[in-house]
Amino acid sequence: MHRSAKIIPTNRASKFCGKPNHRDGLVFYRGIGSFNHFSSKQAMQINNPATGEELKSLPVDTADQIKSKYEAAQKAQKEWANKSLESRKQVLAKFKDLLKENAEDVAQTLTSEVGKPISQARNEVAGTQTRVDFFLNEAATVVAPSTRRTASNFKEYVAYDPLGVVGNISAWNYPLFVGVNVFAPALILGNAVLYKPSEHSTLTGIKVQQLLQKAGLPQDLFQVVVGGGSTAQALLEQPLDGVYFTGSNTTGVKIAQQMPGKMIPVQLELGGKDPTYVTEDVNVVKAAKSLADGAMYNTGQSCCSVERMYVHSAAYDKFVEEFVNEVKTFVIGDPKQDNCYIGPLTLGSKQVAFLSKQVEDAVQKGAKVLVGGKQAQKGPNYFEPTVLVNVNHTMDVMRQESFGPIIGIQKVNSDEEAIRLMNDTDYGLTAGVYVNNQQRAEKILSQVNSGTVYWNACDRVSPWLPWIGRKGSGIVMTLGREGILAFVKPKSWHMVNP
Repeated sequence: MHRSAKIIPTNRASKFCGKPNHRDGLVFYRGIGSFNHFSSKQAMQINNPATGEELKSLPVDTADQIKSKYEAAQKAQKEWANKSLESRKQVLAKFKDLLKENAEDVAQTLTSEVGKPISQARNEVAGTQTRVDFFLNEAATVVAPSTRRTASNFKEYVAYDPLGVVGNISAWNYPLFVGVNVFAPALILGNAVLYKPSEHSTLTGIKVQQLLQKAGLPQDLFQVVVGGGSTAQALLEQPLDGVYFTGSNTTGVKIAQQMPGKMIPVQLELGGKDPTYVTEDVNVVKAAKSLADGAMYNTGQSCCSVERMYVHSAAYDKFVEEFVNEVKTFVIGDPKQDNCYIGPLTLGSKQVAFLSKQVEDAVQKGAKVLVGGKQAQKGPNYFEPTVLVNVNHTMDVMRQESFGPIIGIQKVNSDEEAIRLMNDTDYGLTAGVYVNNQQRAEKILSQVNSGTVYWNACDRVSPWLPWIGRKGSGIVMTLGREGILAFVKPKSWHMVNP
């Protein structure tokens, strides 16, 4: 079985410590890996998911090393917080410039260890620069002291202090996007960051650290913590001033259960089962192209990928035909090639098996496979882009997060039926509707319980809007002006003249 990251004893023994099974919570996709604890003498082997080639072997941080990193970060943070906001912004601006200068190198690293098609990796590097710009442009305004009331002898105002040392346990599917949403505003606002990248994107995390230090960031202020789930657990045991996690719902719940007594901000950006409704009056060709991309981009490994669709019966047959035609154009191949659209699944053959079981479950319950439905011939870590019809909510593919290039399309007869089905989920991340009339779109979307909604769009994130989870999608508020405030603590000032 090819895996993009594997933790092994440093003596290179071939036996892996425990059989991974993301279905029972031992290993979590997009999450922090296993909570099983290994011995302190470990190395983490990073493999290319497209080829199985070993890229690098890195020593795993021990609990003592993580404690030392925390103590060094705590000391560095006090000095960093005393610098002016403008001087801190200058360092992050230089980081953005370096990211642009080294864009191809970073993109190639990302593709090698995650399997993201190279054109999409380049898009992520470019988009990360845009997000840094947003934080640089907005931070000063958001955290400027705000006078609330004045009189001849007193003044009342609110100002903001940095949190301190924050822990960021990040994800592999968009390691730059997910990481920068935390570390950029955190650093600009005077915090230190202990950054635990996913074990599947650690090399990309190290690239980020190198560029930040080259930009002039103090060495101890942003530190990469290397390892899997037990490493993340050791990080959480430090006296952090905030925790920011992106990953699976199962792991997010575990973190939430152990954090309350610490009385610190905890943000959990978890999964989704994101629905879209296609009405009877849209241009089905245009809608099908948009939604096929929204379902399959990044090989379907996005928390806001379209994961289930409801199509009005009057448009259903034509839409499905156009959707399948579009999916058939997607090239499965070497992610280093510019024409590749569907790359390997980062978690490899175990995720292929998971998607295969979703297909099997759906077919047994009456679904029909129109295209795909099995491991691709390209290799053991590839899965064919898959379209299922005749689906319903008894099927796992319409209930469980798939996190792969697979979609179920269900026929509905009214807006009311579509709304009911869209809300029939444990998640609440994103939802969309394709319809010509804005008033009708707003009426539908106002009744859908999701943190982000789209009209004639899907699978998009804007730094100008907060990213919000509801229900099983977590407790999160990153991006937007609201997200910037997640990295400071307000202080109320009552100033009375003597």
